Amino acid sequence: MVAIRPAGPGLLIRLAIMNALYRLHYAPDNASLVIRLALEELHQPYRAVLVNRAERAQKSPDYLALNPNGLIPALETPDGPIFETAAILLWLGDRHGRLTPEPDSRDRAAFLKWLFFLSNTLHPALRMIFYPEQYVGHDRASQSQLRSHMPGEICRYLDMLEGAASQKRAWLAGETPSALDLYIAPMLRWVSLYPLPKGGAGWFRLENWPHLHDMAARLEHCQSVQAAIQAEGLGPHPFTAPIHPNPPEGSAT
Repeated sequence: MVAIRPAGPGLLIRLAIMNALYRLHYAPDNASLVIRLALEELHQPYRAVLVNRAERAQKSPDYLALNPNGLIPALETPDGPIFETAAILLWLGDRHGRLTPEPDSRDRAAFLKWLFFLSNTLHPALRMIFYPEQYVGHDRASQSQLRSHMPGEICRYLDMLEGAASQKRAWLAGETPSALDLYIAPMLRWVSLYPLPKGGAGWFRLENWPHLHDMAARLEHCQSVQAAIQAEGLGPHPFTAPIHPNPPEGSAT
């Protein structure tokens, strides 16, 4: 007879990952961080597949078959690949019955309007600062004009979110993390960490939005965030006092 040892926690985790329903195509400190946090909050085993941005792997034929926009993230699921951060969040929340209000909930409409505000308004505003050439081409004067305009717009958007967060609803800045919280916190990190080329991000102080600050601080104590810190080298306070990542693999840029 062959003795079979009980599987230890490490082996169980590895087996769960091998049999995971989900494959998250990610790069450190990219929008895939939002989806990693959601999967961790949902306690769903997944395989993290590095997209090597240094080699522009996000533009490779294999990756474009998953996400024809060539953007990160993409999530492979039993229903096929999904791209667009908000779409993935909404799909995961509905599938697993957490992070998002139920479809027939009275909170659903308010949640959806803010989810798509993040996806369609705040997130693109950050991208205009980080990648202005994608919006106005390679003319330096046009890039500078766009970048100088966006901080005021971003502050206005954060003021709107601060007002919503002050209501302390379950779907935003509540006692437990929501899909909106997990989307907002990384963006607060990025606007602080990846500032304008000249003058830094002195216009941005998270303390100016106390409800968003408190939400971000609470998240830092969650196991999901601790797992992301370890996986992507984000530092001990990734949202309230961010430092540049030191990931064990791959690069943020």
